Amino acid sequence: MDDRLKKQLDFALEVDKEKNIFRQTHLSGHGRNENDAEHAWHMALMAYLLKEYSNEPVDIARVMIMCLIHDVVEIDAGDTYAYDEEGLKTQKEREDKAKERIFSILPEDQKEELIALFDEFEEYQTPESKFAHAMDNLQPLILNNSNGGDDWKEHEVTAEQIYGRQSKTRLGSEKLYEEVTDKLVQENIEKGNIRP
Repeated sequence: MDDRLKKQLDFALEVDKEKNIFRQTHLSGHGRNENDAEHAWHMALMAYLLKEYSNEPVDIARVMIMCLIHDVVEIDAGDTYAYDEEGLKTQKEREDKAKERIFSILPEDQKEELIALFDEFEEYQTPESKFAHAMDNLQPLILNNSNGGDDWKEHEVTAEQIYGRQSKTRLGSEKLYEEVTDKLVQENIEKGNIRP
């Protein structure tokens, strides 16, 4: 087997480990905790389905790849819960180290390409990264809502925390923020699932 193909297959096997990184969010229907690979797949599919609601035209293939790779670093860095203030302090450092190790498995040109996409996602500057982030925020929101807000209740999440995180959804899709995020948060505050 030539060296390039071996590196590509080694990377494909390495990222399979993402299936073992479990998140705080549960699957719909009060299922088990979802894993990072399921989260990424769900985001990518949602991005394709909801692309018409992006604030700006986007290269949807680019958005979908960002969705698929954005949490690969958690293979080494672990999942940092969105509202874990202590974990968030060291998240970037842990993820940068993981990014270098994991993407270095690839041939150099693909390593550079995927690191550039990962960094673009993290920087929130392009229409594609903003829309991918909107999916990253929206996906757990709809799962939490489908489960009666159990994850929010368990972690005693406040409306202020959710709106703080979801404010970035607006950068990618004003319509999804207004029609989905704001309505679901308000409904869950009224139901007592989210602390006001």
